[in-house]
Amino acid sequence: MSTTVPPADTPAATASEGSDQLLARIIASLEDDKAEDIVTIDLRGRSAMADHMVIASGRNSRQVASIADKLVERLKAQTGRGARIEGKDTGDWVLIDTDEVIVHVFRPEVREFYQLEKMWMPADALASLRADAARDDAGRDGAGRTLAQ
Repeated sequence: MSTTVPPADTPAATASEGSDQLLARIIASLEDDKAEDIVTIDLRGRSAMADHMVIASGRNSRQVASIADKLVERLKAQTGRGARIEGKDTGDWVLIDTDEVIVHVFRPEVREFYQLEKMWMPADALASLRADAARDDAGRDGAGRTLAQ
């Protein structure tokens, strides 16, 4: 499941189609590698560092590192562009910087600790995201398995 958050109270975005296409490639790669709780945040008009931020989780350190490696490999193969990557050795939090899109891949506990969504998302979008997550969690047991209805 991925969630897209539009810019908060900013003028109409005039982002290049390039960053939107790159974002679509990134989301597809994350989904292919079974990243969880994918959230995209539109930074246009809010930050000069990138057009988009993507936050996702892997189930453990190995999956986090693998998701990041595969993402960088796919972007290089598909676009010919390299990306800067940091944190892969520990696998707790990997940052991939493509210039237009910043990607954070976390272990769930680390993601919960840093709460980047809370820092970057508009309050109304964050409330909606939390409500969606609560509905998803209501149908799962403690191990994340879907309960019979």
